[in-house]
Amino acid sequence: MEWYWAAAILFGCGVGFMMLGIPVAISFFATNLIAALIFMGGERGLWQIINNGFGAMTNFALVPIPMFLLMGEFFYHTGLATRFFNAVDKLMGNVPGRLAYVTLIGGTAFAGPAGSSMGACALLGSLMVPEMMKRGYNKYLSMGPIMGVGGLAVIIPPSALTVLLATLGQTDVGDLLIAGVIPGLVLALMYGVLIWGWTIYDPSAAPQYAAEKASTREKWRLIMVDVVPMVGVIVFSVVIMIVGWATPTEAAALGALSVLLLAAAYRLLSWEAFKKSVDGALRVTVMSFLVIFGSATFAQVLAFTGSSSGLVSYFLAFDLTPMGMLMIMIGIILFLGCFMDQLSMMMLTAPIFFPLAKTLGFDLAWFGLIMLLALEIGYTTPPFGLLLFVMKGVAPPGTTMRDVYLAGAPFIACVMLLIAMIIAFPPLATWLPRFSH
Repeated sequence: MEWYWAAAILFGCGVGFMMLGIPVAISFFATNLIAALIFMGGERGLWQIINNGFGAMTNFALVPIPMFLLMGEFFYHTGLATRFFNAVDKLMGNVPGRLAYVTLIGGTAFAGPAGSSMGACALLGSLMVPEMMKRGYNKYLSMGPIMGVGGLAVIIPPSALTVLLATLGQTDVGDLLIAGVIPGLVLALMYGVLIWGWTIYDPSAAPQYAAEKASTREKWRLIMVDVVPMVGVIVFSVVIMIVGWATPTEAAALGALSVLLLAAAYRLLSWEAFKKSVDGALRVTVMSFLVIFGSATFAQVLAFTGSSSGLVSYFLAFDLTPMGMLMIMIGIILFLGCFMDQLSMMMLTAPIFFPLAKTLGFDLAWFGLIMLLALEIGYTTPPFGLLLFVMKGVAPPGTTMRDVYLAGAPFIACVMLLIAMIIAFPPLATWLPRFSH
């Protein structure tokens, strides 16, 4: 069978199962079973797929995923994240648009380990949007920063999604995690400038109101007790990776342990909070590992049938420049984002895009970062971006889809600008990983 027929069967089955509402991991597992029966000699092929899948799941590089997830769950369920949000809120005082800044700062700090932009959007949307609306905030400024935070969450470490993409793309986990630090800070600054400019241009978008005034002594107490320790744990996890004192796995484990000890020190660690944290992390971990099982075997089936090499050769035959090929890959991800979640997009694209990027001579950490940002933009691409529907679901009654589109547009533009900056100036993403070696 020609490679293009094999590719059509494989991708057709995968997408078809997902369109029927079957979970992503099960869809690809079923596709792999069909492929084993058709292309790999039946029962022998099935055993080979199962062995390869378990081999992929026992990769030591995957350990950061449950650890980072556990870290985020501990922050949330013990109440440490709430203390941080409240502290930042008080410290901002009467700054115009302060709740938008609180969303930006808090969401950036705690959405990354959560491993789910949809989950972070639902949590922040239900928590912050009603409060901002009550304070008279413009509906666009109320919703926009929450959707924007997703772009930060996927690239600023610790990010479980980054670990997953690095594993699927068979590239260095530490390099991809560290590559997101500087671009993530640049994007956070761009968001901050956007919110500042918005409140200057349209003061009615974030009306000022009498905030509870904290004394200088109270502010120092909040900084030292409720801000520095929380941020310190996250910074500690990142810095020990950058300077080479710890691998991503060790950094993730130390980060989770640090949050646990911090919660105990604040007397916020209860058995109930511990159980909920472990349960939440376990659920997402199992889903992630099932995805890895399906993706690893899917990539091997693609290679066995010649579909991988055939697709790479097909794209290279267009004789486009490497930048032209990169634009096509970004365009495909943006299109898929209209109706797929990030894990599904990763599973479909990573087995093809990473070998193609390697053939084109791209730095894989640089390319992976661009891909992560494109995945996040795809999530908020009208008309069917899944994050748009999550926001619509938690927004106040009367909010239209048009309102949600317009709220997210300026923040999407910031991410697009960041991608252009990384393409034009690669050291933005590559300098720190090289420095850490």
